[in-house]
Amino acid sequence: MIQINNIKLPADKDISFLQQKISKILRLKENNNFTYKILKKSIDARGDVVYVIYNVAVDLLLDDKVSKISTKKEAKIVAGLRDKNVIIKKEEGYTFKPSGNIKLVRRPVIVGSGPAGLFCAYMLACNGYNPLIIERGSRVEERKKKVEDFWNGGKLDTECNVQFGEGGAGTFSDGKLNTLVKDKEYRGRLVLETFVKYGAKENIMYDAKPHIGTDYLYNILINMRNDIIAMGGEFMFDTLVEDIVFEDSIIKQVILRGGKTIDTDVVVLAIGHSSRDTFSMLKEKNISMVAKSFAVGVRVEHPQKLIGENQYGKYASCLPAASYKLTHQASTGRGVYSFCMCPGGVVVNASSEEGHIAVNGMSYNSRDGQNANSAIIVTVNPKDFDTDDIMAGVRFQRKLEEAAYKEGKGKIPVQLFGDFESNRPSTALGSITPCIKGGYTLANLNNCFPKYICDTIVEGMHSFDKKIKGFAAKDVVLSGVESRTSSPIRIVRDDERLESVSVSGLYPCGEGAGYAGGIMSAAIDGIKVYEKIASKYLNIRNEEQHGRA
Repeated sequence: MIQINNIKLPADKDISFLQQKISKILRLKENNNFTYKILKKSIDARGDVVYVIYNVAVDLLLDDKVSKISTKKEAKIVAGLRDKNVIIKKEEGYTFKPSGNIKLVRRPVIVGSGPAGLFCAYMLACNGYNPLIIERGSRVEERKKKVEDFWNGGKLDTECNVQFGEGGAGTFSDGKLNTLVKDKEYRGRLVLETFVKYGAKENIMYDAKPHIGTDYLYNILINMRNDIIAMGGEFMFDTLVEDIVFEDSIIKQVILRGGKTIDTDVVVLAIGHSSRDTFSMLKEKNISMVAKSFAVGVRVEHPQKLIGENQYGKYASCLPAASYKLTHQASTGRGVYSFCMCPGGVVVNASSEEGHIAVNGMSYNSRDGQNANSAIIVTVNPKDFDTDDIMAGVRFQRKLEEAAYKEGKGKIPVQLFGDFESNRPSTALGSITPCIKGGYTLANLNNCFPKYICDTIVEGMHSFDKKIKGFAAKDVVLSGVESRTSSPIRIVRDDERLESVSVSGLYPCGEGAGYAGGIMSAAIDGIKVYEKIASKYLNIRNEEQHGRA
């Protein structure tokens, strides 16, 4: 195929101009003797004119307007153009094939149905391994009702909430799909293709900052679950894995709450970053784990209009809701940065433990809410806790969340930035009305954090104000605490086999295990773990066929 890169269109031009631009670049006499597909779409807002940049794949057609011209003729046309942005590109994609030959006596068990567990299970099911997925929370239909009831003042379900349940923490998020993971094996493309197959909009395949939206994720999860079941997989919802059993460092069983045991040769631990009780269990079993750095802070809300006008100027009205990514190295020596930015979104109560408050952000597909929100977070590392205990980071998170619960008297504590900087409780809102799912109350967030965290947030906000005018306005709304940005623990695994260094057949996977940092990287890690399992074991479908033979 012919690929054209870096086609620039002013942001106020209609998409129809793209076809004209392609025709002009390829020196074609007609606009209807080719078809094209967008490969990548991004926005360049660095100058006075904001451009939308496209990479496209083009198929030239013969005179019948249906048949494609030959590859040889395509190459000749491209050579004659002498344009470095026009190239011949071979279509490539995900090509892994299972090659395992060890008999898998018992079906693999996936613990957790977040992006890592779900994609590992999906690939296993597609290839005949009949996985069993065990999820402590509820299926998404019931989970949605429980979460919305909690946001409306109902009781917190500590087993099914924004953190736990089908789809993991990503279900109640913006559904952002951008990642820094390099995709030479096209696992990331496979993830995007799968999301589109099950209900996501096709633009996620080419947007530079793709997102699905919480409202679309619900149906995607249901559709994926139904296909996994149709292919031989099985789900157990509202089921907690309380223990794992191994002999001679080889996995043998998982034990469920209530005492039921399940024999297995393979356990994929895709438990999520909030499975603190599971971390404690693994510590007691002497499974090798290490403490890792993470970050904590607040959610900040600005009018979405302010962000759009700062980023795109007069073009804001004809472009999607603007986002930002900001970083600063503070005088305290700590990094402070924006995280999980949700254009046109809402802040949500993301608590999972009684007597604790944790917040997160989410957006619907349209991103049409009046406020933008983002976490503004400060790095912390194991040295901050002055102990070798790997659970110290968990205790630190809990301490912040308990302080937030106390400060907000059970509700999300909210404060204006000017009051936060002056260390005084807020008594009234300014021009910004918070967009929050769950009860909130005016308070003093300084009472939730160590002073070094507060000082670093203040410095970071003023640094960001130099890039986005109004970012540190006195009536900007802060809420807290943002404590679940990533896992404070890594379950150590072999770099090659991806199995635990402590137990053969145990595969730590995804964000909770410390090997991912979002929906895409977690899903990609789930696929990597599937590949290791499929490279070692013969699938169950083939084993059954061999048995009948």
